[in-house]
Amino acid sequence: MILHIDRFQNMMRQIYFHRDARRGAQDTYLWLVEEVEELGEAIRGENKKALENEFADVLAWLASLANVVDVKLEKAALGKYNEKCPKCKQRSCECPNQ
Repeated sequence: MILHIDRFQNMMRQIYFHRDARRGAQDTYLWLVEEVEELGEAIRGENKKALENEFADVLAWLASLANVVDVKLEKAALGKYNEKCPKCKQRSCECPNQ
């Protein structure tokens, strides 16, 4: 199954928006930061399943935060990146020191 960003974000909205909206943007952001920290810990480990779970959690909390602030992740990502580096405009980044 292919899961598109819009579909995933909508799934997170259906499951969690009632809670995320009450929590608000700032507290939802703090949950995202906590999950990114847990991802950092998993990167230092050797457990592939734990790493996959943390990536999934980061993606879920990012989608939840986007829902709270009414941003469509897929639209935002394609608007900025759309198959090229937003700085050098190349399909394979040629920016110096990147």
